[in-house]
Amino acid sequence: MRDGKKTVLVINGPNLNLLGTREPQLYGHETLADVENAQKEQAKTLNANVEFFQSNWEGAIVDKIQEARTDGTDGIVLNPGGFTHTSVAIRDALLGVEIPFIELHVANIHAREEWRHHSYFSDKAKAIIVGCGAAGYGYAIEHVVKKFPEKVKP
Repeated sequence: MRDGKKTVLVINGPNLNLLGTREPQLYGHETLADVENAQKEQAKTLNANVEFFQSNWEGAIVDKIQEARTDGTDGIVLNPGGFTHTSVAIRDALLGVEIPFIELHVANIHAREEWRHHSYFSDKAKAIIVGCGAAGYGYAIEHVVKKFPEKVKP
């Protein structure tokens, strides 16, 4: 909680900076900036704080998750991108900070190649949103704000 408001950290992994231009038949035409702008407006209506972070670097994502441990973050929305199927380091960071999180995928990973069906996060996520396009971000943020408990600072 920051400034008396529930706080949500939205983390986007590799290649999500290309949202809107990379394979729009799968991911849609909305850019990451479009998503961020829409969710900032949504946060106002929910009386919440929302912070966005995107990196193509696994270690930067781990660092951001660790920072969230003490900065008043109540919940994390994670779109791990390609790290979904590979990152034990991000999984361990999430478990280490004990902040509840939602796993999010713009496309339906279960309707794609077999190797994309496995996630290192699904078994620990409080919820999983897949295949809802950019609207999934809004669903995830609303769920965190309305359903997740406030995090008590360590």
